[in-house]
Amino acid sequence: MKCLLRKLFASKRKDATDTTDFPKKKLSLPMDTVKFQNNSVKLIAHRGLSGIEAENSIAAFVAAGNRNYYGIETDVHKTKDGNYVVIHDSTTGRVAEKNIPVVKRTLSDLQRLRLKDKDGLLRSDLTIPTLQEYIAICKRYGKEVVLELKHGLSDSDIEKIIQILTHENYLEQTIFISFTLNYLIHIRSLLPNQKLQYLVTECSQEVMDDLVKHHLDIDIHYPSLTLELVRKLKSNHIKINCWTCDNANDANHLASLGVDYITTNILE
Repeated sequence: MKCLLRKLFASKRKDATDTTDFPKKKLSLPMDTVKFQNNSVKLIAHRGLSGIEAENSIAAFVAAGNRNYYGIETDVHKTKDGNYVVIHDSTTGRVAEKNIPVVKRTLSDLQRLRLKDKDGLLRSDLTIPTLQEYIAICKRYGKEVVLELKHGLSDSDIEKIIQILTHENYLEQTIFISFTLNYLIHIRSLLPNQKLQYLVTECSQEVMDDLVKHHLDIDIHYPSLTLELVRKLKSNHIKINCWTCDNANDANHLASLGVDYITTNILE
C-alpha cells in the first residue's frame, strides 16, 4: 500500500520550477467586476477584461465576451514574418517571460512565450494571441472590435489588417482607434463610412479641427472632459469615447456629461 501511494503521488508531482499550479504566494486580486448601471453608455473592455484576467490574453477576451460589454479593445503589432499579434507594448517583457521586440521575432517565436498572470506568475496556457484569434472571439460573443493601431505600421499593414477583418466579415463591427492621425486619415480615404476614433490626452483646437475635417470621433483621456467640451464635440456630431475609467462614481459623472462610450478595465 505504501508503495502504491508513493507511485500515485509521484505521478501527480509537478516540476519544482513550474509555478503554474503551485504559486509561491497569493495576492489579493479582484474576482468580479465593479458594477456600473447606466444604459445610455456603451462600455468597452480595455485589453479585454484586464481588471480580472491578464491583459490582451485569450482569457481576458473570453471573460469580456461573457459579460455585458459593447466592445473589446486590443492593440495590434506586426511580427517579423508579417503576421499581426495583439499586445500593447512593442516589447514583451512587461507581460511575458522574456523581453523581446515584437517586430524582430516571428509569430512562432512570440507564441512560444508564456504570459504572466495577474499575480505575476507564468501560465502555460496563456500566449500572445493573433489578430485573427481576437477577432474570432469578438465574433463568437457578438462584441464590437475596438482595435488600436500601434506605432510602426505602414499603409500596407493597415490595408492588410482591413483585409483580415473583411475576410472575417467583421469590418462593419470594427472601430479603429489610434494616437497616429495619419493612420486614421489613410483609413478614411479607403473607407468613407468606417468608425474611427482619434486617441488623445486632451482636445485642443487643432485636435477639434482634425476631427471635423476628417470626420473622426474621439477617444480621450477621461479627466480632460468637461461639460463645455462635451457640448462642443456633440455640436460637431462627434461621438465620445474616453479612457480608462475604473471608478463607478467617475463613470456616473461621465454618463451625466453625455459621453457615448467608456473604456474600462473593471467596470461593468
